[in-house]
Amino acid sequence: MKLTHENYFSKEASTEYMSASQYKDFAGSLGRKGCEAQAMAKIRGEWQQEMTTPLLVGSYVDAHFEGSLPMFKAKYPEIFTKGGELKSTFKQADDIITRCERDPLFMRYMGGQKQLIFIGEMFGTKWKCKVDSYDPDKSIVDLKVMKSIGETKWVRDYGSMLFVEFWGYDIQGAIYQEIVRQNVGKTLPFFIAAASKEKYTDIEIIGFLQSNLSDMLSLVQSNIDRVLQVKRGEVEADRCEICDYCKFSKVLTAPVHYSRLVR
Repeated sequence: MKLTHENYFSKEASTEYMSASQYKDFAGSLGRKGCEAQAMAKIRGEWQQEMTTPLLVGSYVDAHFEGSLPMFKAKYPEIFTKGGELKSTFKQADDIITRCERDPLFMRYMGGQKQLIFIGEMFGTKWKCKVDSYDPDKSIVDLKVMKSIGETKWVRDYGSMLFVEFWGYDIQGAIYQEIVRQNVGKTLPFFIAAASKEKYTDIEIIGFLQSNLSDMLSLVQSNIDRVLQVKRGEVEADRCEICDYCKFSKVLTAPVHYSRLVR
C-alpha cells in the first residue's frame, strides 16, 4: 500500500508495516514491559490507547509545529471550556510553544521538513516512520513533551532511569536513523527536541552516541523474529497481565496466591 498522512495510522498500514511504536508494543523497552496481546489487539482494531490529557497536550504541541493546529482543535473540542476558551492545561501548551519558539537553537533543530514519511525494510519486514523535523543531510529530530526532562523513574533490576531509556526513545532513534539511511544514503544523527510541562518550561536538544543507536538496532534485530511470529499468527501472543488491555480482557480461571500479585 502507498502510505499517506491520511492512512498512516490505519489498520491496513499497521498490518503491513512495522513501526517503532508497534515494535515497542510487542517487545517493550528497557523500562517498560511490552504486551504481545495488546499489540495484536491494536493491530486488529480491537483496542486503542486512551487519549489522556497529558497525551493531548503533547499532541497539541506537535500539531502546532507541523502546522495542523486548527485541524487538531476541531478534532478535539474537549480542550475548550463551554464558553469556547482553551482549558488551562492547553493554555499551558501554548506557553510551552512560546518558550520553544524563543530559543534559536531549539527552532533551528525544529526547522526542517515536517512529518515526512519514510519506509524501509529491516530484518525481514517492512517498516514505516514519520519524522517530526528532517533537515536533509543534517539531522533527524523528534519532538517530545513530557512532565520533566530530568526526572528519573525507578525500574526494578535496573535502578533509576531517564525518560529516554524508560520509554524506549533510543530504540525509536535507531529505527528512524536506519529507515532514513535506506532512503537518503546517509547515516544522520538523531536528536530529541524536548520540552517539559513544568511551571517554567525546560527545554533541551538531546543527542545520542552512534554506538548507543547501533546497540539498540542490534537489540531490535535480536527480538524481531519473535515479534513477527506473533504478528503473523504463527505463535500465540503472550499477555503481560499489567497493561490496561490485559486488565480489561482478563478472564479468571482460579484463585491465585497473594505473592503473585507483585507485577
